[in-house]
Amino acid sequence: MLSPMADVWAVGEAYEAYVGRWSGPVARRFLRLLDVPVGRRWLDVGCGTGALTAAVLEAGEPVEVVGVDPSEGFLATAKHRVPRASFQVGDARSLPLPDRSFDAVVSGLALNFVPDPVRALAECARVATPGAVVAAYVWDYAEGMAITRFFWDAATELDPAASALHEGRRFPLCRPEPLRRLWAGAGLAEVRVDAVDVPASFRDFDDYWRPFLGGQGPAPSYTASLPEDGRRALRDLLRTRLPTHSDGSIRLTARAWAVRGVTPA
Repeated sequence: MLSPMADVWAVGEAYEAYVGRWSGPVARRFLRLLDVPVGRRWLDVGCGTGALTAAVLEAGEPVEVVGVDPSEGFLATAKHRVPRASFQVGDARSLPLPDRSFDAVVSGLALNFVPDPVRALAECARVATPGAVVAAYVWDYAEGMAITRFFWDAATELDPAASALHEGRRFPLCRPEPLRRLWAGAGLAEVRVDAVDVPASFRDFDDYWRPFLGGQGPAPSYTASLPEDGRRALRDLLRTRLPTHSDGSIRLTARAWAVRGVTPA
């Protein structure tokens, strides 16, 4: 029987090839929902490789953007990608920042990986100014994140124990109502949850499959744990299941849930 393995998030290039390539489009659509005025101070919690940080600089016209992440490997990629921002190594549950410092505190595709999201959100609210926007988005692993849903459906058919590793089962937070309750429970006002959909297209099957061999995240970590014949069987089953067009391309959808609230004035 498989036990949940530790998620690996350390190599920026491998993450970008896996799901990082969809992070930019989701980040830009997320920011349009927030309607934060220009000239504000932003904090990106769990900034990873810097997709959301870069989007803030492009669209938000901030006076300052700070990114915090526990992975030095991801931060190395973020610093190269977004040299205008500043970055710090830090844990979302204990942000290395003073109270009431930022006008917008955001987090992209990270909150579900924090062991204590209640504490992390309390920290986000602590460093936010009165009336600040506090917002995040997470992948809809249970339904709308087709990239991983096809993978885990095939993996579970071959290995029923793999169902315990499916992000849709592991991360019940990644649904509208749990997110809404989390934000309301933190004392945030004007809470709303929106779906953010982006197309996820692949040139061919290899373009879809190769990132699962990179070892970054739950599905690639599971793939790496398999013996060669197990990986081959999973690859071959996926090839028959994915909706492939006549030119060999595969066109899926990546959905995230975005939640937004405002700190009390």
